[in-house]
Amino acid sequence: MRFIDVSDIDDIALGSALLGAGGGGDPYMGRLEAIAAVKKHGPVKMFDAQEVPDDWTVAPICGVGAPTVALEKGSNGSEYARARELLEALIGKKIDAFLLSEAGGLNSLVPVSAAARAGIPLVNADGMGRAFPGIEQDTFSLNGVPTSPMVFVDEKGNRTVTETIDNSWTETIGRAVTTACGGQVICLGSSMTGEKMKRSAVLGTVDLAQRLGRIIRTAKDVRDEAPRDYFLRETGAYLFMTGKISDVLRETRDGFNFGRAVLEGFGEDKGKTGFVEFQNENLYAQIGDDVVMTVPDIICLVDHDTFTPVPTDALKYGKRVMLIGLPCDDAWRTPAGVALGGPEFFGLSVPYVPVEQTHERFGR
Repeated sequence: MRFIDVSDIDDIALGSALLGAGGGGDPYMGRLEAIAAVKKHGPVKMFDAQEVPDDWTVAPICGVGAPTVALEKGSNGSEYARARELLEALIGKKIDAFLLSEAGGLNSLVPVSAAARAGIPLVNADGMGRAFPGIEQDTFSLNGVPTSPMVFVDEKGNRTVTETIDNSWTETIGRAVTTACGGQVICLGSSMTGEKMKRSAVLGTVDLAQRLGRIIRTAKDVRDEAPRDYFLRETGAYLFMTGKISDVLRETRDGFNFGRAVLEGFGEDKGKTGFVEFQNENLYAQIGDDVVMTVPDIICLVDHDTFTPVPTDALKYGKRVMLIGLPCDDAWRTPAGVALGGPEFFGLSVPYVPVEQTHERFGR
């Protein structure tokens, strides 16, 4: 057990943005909310999963919607308590702790804000080990945890409950609710026992995010090797291309950000072209005619000089970036995991090949 204090939040936000594969919400908004909540209510007690009593009831809390909308709309802080009160009434149990729904710049910090305001612990775990656009795309679903009942709350005071026949329907109906509420809501559901959480969650997410954030923040201060080499080695990331963003195509529809970032190589990669396709999160990357990375592995664009992750809603013409990849959690490499989070789920007619293998052929 340890406490999450204001001094921890910057690194958690930075590292979560890397794990978020371009999505999971912009870390700027999540950072501000978490810092304000911790300053007002005090540090958040965080348990490792194995420290959580088996008979506790825990639930992931997060923001749902298009990241560009979240950055402009934000929340007023009251959504967390109203969501918790309603879910507790529905299930007839007290929520003993929150955990992360996913690892993302905003959604790794929403639970910190919510836990601080509620005065309950946070669990050092999440349901993805990365970020995915779909509510049902988590390791809880892979382990039979129903999303229902799920509560959706907006900043105006609207509260909606979904009780669905399966987790895919929660995504379909919940996305319609999110769109009706302006494209961004807070949601709470997938409640489970501590015992079930230990068998279903990706463990150690907050610690990992904080470690990755520290690596990014300190890379420029390294003296005995090139900062880029240090960053790649310490994070375990695979480098595929350095390029300048030459075009960004983006639209918001059905509660998602869809688009493409076009890359024009420079330096060692001068003459190469590529692009990254995204739906909130980066889905696949192509260099020339070759698809070099796909979901469920973590595809990231990071600033060429600072290695700061660039979320999909912050992509801009002229920005110099590195195209890198990180391996996903092992749960996503099972047949069920690939079916729920792999290329075919998003309508891509390419097979999933682990990033370690594609790097041998296309990386550098």
